[in-house]
Amino acid sequence: MRILCFLLLLFTLQSCATKKYTKAHLLPEGIKSATEERYNISNSQKKLLQKKEITFKNGRIKHSKTFDSSGKLTQETNKKMWFTEELYPNKKTLYRKTRWKPNRRERISTYLKKQDKQSESIYHYNKDGSINKIVDNFSTFQTQHFYYTHNELSKIEITSKDGKIVDEVSIDCKEKDNQGTCIKQMRTSIKKGTKEEIIITPVYD
Repeated sequence: MRILCFLLLLFTLQSCATKKYTKAHLLPEGIKSATEERYNISNSQKKLLQKKEITFKNGRIKHSKTFDSSGKLTQETNKKMWFTEELYPNKKTLYRKTRWKPNRRERISTYLKKQDKQSESIYHYNKDGSINKIVDNFSTFQTQHFYYTHNELSKIEITSKDGKIVDEVSIDCKEKDNQGTCIKQMRTSIKKGTKEEIIITPVYD
């Protein structure tokens, strides 16, 4: 009976023990908070797309706020014990639940009223905790494959359900801080020909 209870507790803890965001995105363990700004680059012009404010706890996102280019709040998230609450100004609250799966995988799903499924993705991780691939199981059924060079994310290849390449995004770190965080990153879509600049301003303990 004790063994059964122990196994049940272990399974419950594993199902709730999500991978650390910091490891998945190659960020230092000591990061306390960060601001992420995304810009579209076109004809040497830089236009803000969105701004995100993130607060971390033990390497996981505890709270976040996302704003559009005009500064209007578009999403807010709050980490609860068993799920993450996603708040929106013009639509109903979503609830994101993460379940641990064998072989370094997680199933991340969002629900309306904690019942009606709105999305589902399977995250596959490398041994160091970084993302290997993300498989969409709900809407596009596309897979994002993550490639690394010298322990840095260098490319994301997007394939369809039948394995055909939909897009390929090259990633180039332009600047790092003294903690090794990439604070200025350029992403270029090969298929679409679009460019996006990501600026991260981290705060450490």
